[in-house]
Amino acid sequence: MSAPTTKPTVTEREARQVAEAAREQDWRKPSFAKELFLGRLRLDLIHPHPLPADEDVQRGEEFLAKLRDFCETQIDSARIEREARIPDEVIDGLKELGALGMKIDTKYGGLGLTQVYYNKALALVGSANPAIGALLSAHQSIGVPQPLKLFGTQEQKDTFLPRCARTDISAFLLTEPDVGSDPARLATTAVPDGADYVLDGVKLWTTNGVVADLLVVMARVPKSEGHKGGITAFVVEAGSEGITVENRNAFMGLRGIENGVTRFHQVRVPAANRIGAEGAGLKIALTTLNTGRLSLPAMCVGAGKWCLKIAREWSAAREQWGKPVALHEAVGSKISFIAATTFALEAVLDLSSQMADEDRNDIRIEAALAKLYGSEMAWLMADELVQIRGGRGFETAESLKARGERAVPAEQILRDLRINRIFEGSTEIMHLLIAREAVDAHLSVAGDLIDPEKSLSDKAKAGANAGVFYAKWLPKLVTGPGQLPASYGEFKHGVDLSPHLRYAERHARKLARSTFYAMSRWQGRMETKQGFLGRIVDIGAELFAMSAACVRAEHLRSRGDHGREAYQLADAFCRQARIRVDELFQRLWSNTDDLDRKVVKGVLGGAYEWLEQGIVDPSGDGPWIADATFGPSRRENVHRPIR
Repeated sequence: MSAPTTKPTVTEREARQVAEAAREQDWRKPSFAKELFLGRLRLDLIHPHPLPADEDVQRGEEFLAKLRDFCETQIDSARIEREARIPDEVIDGLKELGALGMKIDTKYGGLGLTQVYYNKALALVGSANPAIGALLSAHQSIGVPQPLKLFGTQEQKDTFLPRCARTDISAFLLTEPDVGSDPARLATTAVPDGADYVLDGVKLWTTNGVVADLLVVMARVPKSEGHKGGITAFVVEAGSEGITVENRNAFMGLRGIENGVTRFHQVRVPAANRIGAEGAGLKIALTTLNTGRLSLPAMCVGAGKWCLKIAREWSAAREQWGKPVALHEAVGSKISFIAATTFALEAVLDLSSQMADEDRNDIRIEAALAKLYGSEMAWLMADELVQIRGGRGFETAESLKARGERAVPAEQILRDLRINRIFEGSTEIMHLLIAREAVDAHLSVAGDLIDPEKSLSDKAKAGANAGVFYAKWLPKLVTGPGQLPASYGEFKHGVDLSPHLRYAERHARKLARSTFYAMSRWQGRMETKQGFLGRIVDIGAELFAMSAACVRAEHLRSRGDHGREAYQLADAFCRQARIRVDELFQRLWSNTDDLDRKVVKGVLGGAYEWLEQGIVDPSGDGPWIADATFGPSRRENVHRPIR
């Protein structure tokens, strides 16, 4: 069979159907965040704070001690930035340390760390150099180990996991030059041929792809006799004949990242290397990301801790008008924001990670919120650090060192963090993904009412089901513990956090009422109201972070571990978050969304081209999207496995 050479033509509805089919349809376990969006503050699901087992703590701490020593003695971040490459000896050292197998079970040669300690390790190594954190994360969070752990056969685990634990670097290949967050248009094909599949296509932004030994590749299997077809996942040997790494991409940040363009031409892959069933590829990818996304906020937490350290040290040393700049309110408020937000991000991360380890809760929304919130807030913290540092924040570490000052890479962390708002689902896509999960209960009972393709009988049945659901649900949104002055009294120890939890409970109900009103108002057009949905999700993220911060503060107090200070940080964060929540609620109904749509149509229609006059465009020539026509490569293979 020959592979098609044209991209599939997909309608908007077909694209939504592909995405919907890849979702986990059922909620078999409770979810704090899902309940939050439904107007219920289920504090019992997260408080008391869940704890790791003693043996997990011991194993994790022992590895962190070794990793810290390695980071301090073997990693030269300035060299990586200067040479735009992680030295091979550093990667070899990480292999010897077992860092490639942090999340892989010990029976396959891995370290068997929990999600909590895996994230602590990523925060640590990412603080030494974010490109190394990206390498380890791409390998274990979305590369070969995680999908095989969840969906692989025993034979696949026995074959590939020992390699991934110690020697082989893996990569995840989904994105294509003309396919990003719309996988329905995936063009790469895997055509069945006897006991093999034959792969053709081009993959873009393949993190680790330049140095990888093993690849997880998403490709479309054509439907044929005996083959269900659909987007399917495969483990592919990176050195296979017909695979060419055509380019090592360069970026504004993460200069050491090994990210490339990979072309497949008539690459034969054994059917035994298929992960799961044909057509299950997207479901495998999304399920892998449910916990895999937690690696990114882990590195954001590490970045926040570093920003706080530099802000504290610099603002105490730098004097202006007779006192340290930290004591000037304009600077002090920035430091307070960095400290409080770092505390809250770590609270969100540790709570979500421990829940992932215990597997008692469904954390798909929590992990997505952690990724969304962590990436946005870390960027803001780094931006504030650059402002606190002033001109020195804009100056490179190399330049600072050359003129005799401490080589603080503040501008670098700003560049390195910027990709996190795009990696593993951009902020805009995360808003839509989380919003879809947040309204799942509504669509489950009333979705047919707003589906134009459903019959009258289907709509009537949906109407009856919706009536029963809303008759029970809506009255519960009127009153709750948030209106009782004594609620959450166990969170009052010197500093009183109970008002913040009462606020969260009241505003969770308000959030649910707002969502219901919007669905009633816009019905089938709700999915087009992306500005509204984004604000709904952002409110939920703030309420989740407030809850996690309070629970973490009480957890630390109960252990006698900086409890007083933790309460102060939680109080500061919640007060800051409440201001943001109030503004977001106001912007739900008072915004420029409609006007913005009109302006956009004018921009695209050329109505404002006159506004672009008076400049020159320094951009080079070439197409906006590179040609990805199937066929043999005409470029040098820059694949360089590290051995």
